[in-house]
Amino acid sequence: LRGLLPREPEVTGLLALQVLTEARREARVRNGQLVPLDEQDRGSWNRALIAEGHDLVRECLRTNRPGRYQILAAINAVHTDARTASDSDWRQVIALYDQLTRFDPSPIVVLNRAVAVAELDGPEVALALIDRLPLTGYHAFHAVRADLLARLGRSAEARDAYDAAIAATGNTAERAYLNRKRGELV
Repeated sequence: LRGLLPREPEVTGLLALQVLTEARREARVRNGQLVPLDEQDRGSWNRALIAEGHDLVRECLRTNRPGRYQILAAINAVHTDARTASDSDWRQVIALYDQLTRFDPSPIVVLNRAVAVAELDGPEVALALIDRLPLTGYHAFHAVRADLLARLGRSAEARDAYDAAIAATGNTAERAYLNRKRGELV
């Protein structure tokens, strides 16, 4: 597609997003269980693909005609640029999600932005942002809520949210991860 539309920044952005996602593929599942970004072995990420993805993101930035895929790729670039999850530039991630909401104001984008807000402003602020979202059938909504509630020490509510997330997902790797996290609650 990029060969057919080499000057279309959204095509370049989509390619960058795919390349950066592929760079982390080996680290995303371990022993049949989903491994979230903050627990991934960054040493197993494909550095050549990350460099390629970053080059594509920079190409998009030079074009300066932002779109949904370019912004999603830029968010991934910020994450793959950090040595550890805690080293991520969360302000930049939030700013990128703010841009993304102009192209895609969906509740899922708001949910993902709230995950970054939790890292910068704390779980209570993020929980206030997501509790009003109309995503009760979406497993990731319940998983994020569960994590935020657990971080606030609200274990009984977190357990209920993990139960809802487990019931809402059909993915066995996600279910295994959610069961583990539920089992870690005090």
